[in-house]
Amino acid sequence: MTTGTLTEAILEFPDNRLLIDLCGEFDRNLTDIETRTGVQILRRGNQLAIHGPEEAQAAAREVLGALYQRLEQGRSVGRADIDREFRLAPEPEEEASGGQLEMFEGGKVEIKTRKKLIEPRTDAQKAYVRSLYQHEMCFGIGPAGTGKTYLAVAVGVNMLITGAVDKIILCRPAVEAGERLGFLPGTQEEKVDPYMQPLYDALNDFLPGKQLAKMREEKTVEIAPLAFMRGRTLSNAFVVLDEAQNATTMQMKMFLTRLGEGSRMVITGDRTQVDLPRGVPSGLQDAERLLSAIDKIGFNYFTGKDVVRHPLVAAIIEAYEQDVSG
Repeated sequence: MTTGTLTEAILEFPDNRLLIDLCGEFDRNLTDIETRTGVQILRRGNQLAIHGPEEAQAAAREVLGALYQRLEQGRSVGRADIDREFRLAPEPEEEASGGQLEMFEGGKVEIKTRKKLIEPRTDAQKAYVRSLYQHEMCFGIGPAGTGKTYLAVAVGVNMLITGAVDKIILCRPAVEAGERLGFLPGTQEEKVDPYMQPLYDALNDFLPGKQLAKMREEKTVEIAPLAFMRGRTLSNAFVVLDEAQNATTMQMKMFLTRLGEGSRMVITGDRTQVDLPRGVPSGLQDAERLLSAIDKIGFNYFTGKDVVRHPLVAAIIEAYEQDVSG
């Protein structure tokens, strides 16, 4: 049926129970898709009728088809999954190279951990995950909320449980974010724990609590300030340096030269959130300048468009970027 430039497309779904999950509670998922595309979606039995311009209609059909296929595979569908389907542009199939890259067959990128399956939600995130598997040293640079650290830790957990590495080491500079907190009470570990909390949060998302506690006790998983890396050679380990913009040039050089046989290093940071004292150059910026020409090191960049936190976060980042550029 055609009305001017508007058309109606009918999608039929064989399993009515999955269709209920596809629509979401009170048709919330359909409402999200309507808002993103400008179409109107009506449910008729085991069919969905999509009204709107052909281009918008095609986008809605593609997203609905991908989400239904996800349900057929026994996975859930939520707002984050809808957001991911809209963000990720279709890609041609790419050849997988090596055991760890089998996950990329057919253009899909999935990271299996003990607690959940992680799927990148933007093209930049997808390219970043590929780079994490392809390079022994990889940089993730961009604003907060783009998944730089979260995805790196997920890949580290995946490599640990598949036997690609023997341990995970997560570290970050113990630098106060623009505040002077004074002396903190407690043991050495209790003093640095507040700085390490984002890394604990990520690990707790991927590993059961008891298993994580055992791994920490056995030193299979280590979380430590950057200063504790001095003098070590890190072999057969997946090592993440978070908040790297707060490492000095000497600290960055010290960290990068810890790389040992069978190890992977990931350095994540945001050049706009340097908390070092005035006049102290950021080691992240120096590393980017000095190492970007080395082919075997992967550099991945994110923008406000890759923010996967609350939509307001992306708007806030964009406002600050415009103010700086203006």
